[in-house]
Amino acid sequence: MIDPRYVQTMARYNSWQNNQLMPVLEAMSREEVTQDRGAFFGSLLATANHLLWGDTLWMSRFDPSVEAPKVGPEGHTTLHPTAASWAADRFRMDGKIRFWADGVRALDLKGDLSWYSGTLGGQMTKPMAMAVMQFFNHQTHHRGQLHAMLTAAGQKAPVSDLIFMPEGG
Repeated sequence: MIDPRYVQTMARYNSWQNNQLMPVLEAMSREEVTQDRGAFFGSLLATANHLLWGDTLWMSRFDPSVEAPKVGPEGHTTLHPTAASWAADRFRMDGKIRFWADGVRALDLKGDLSWYSGTLGGQMTKPMAMAVMQFFNHQTHHRGQLHAMLTAAGQKAPVSDLIFMPEGG
């Protein structure tokens, strides 16, 4: 289904995308990043917080050295009150994702992953490869929302095409 190179490429892509987003969000006023823009989670910051929360949750399932988020699903959109604090935590999480991805072996993508889903209120079991694909797909989905909100706000949204990612990403 997927292999370690896919995981490493997507981890690089995630970092590249977030490294482009951070300065844009940090340059905006608190009012601009928290303004309800009609997206699923409302604002740019709420969407960015949800994405970071989700990444942290998935990484805690993939890598036992990563701590689960300190807030539950009810606090996922308010994880950080400012773009600057979000960016600092985002940078750290992206480093953990890259480190994990660089160590993934083909064998690690086989078998099932089981976890408790607070959202569904029950135990889940899915193929590990599917869980990893969901992790990266979730990132891309919500960064697309961020891109649309930035564009609508008159900001220069980052380049998001995977094929334009620099080799060193």
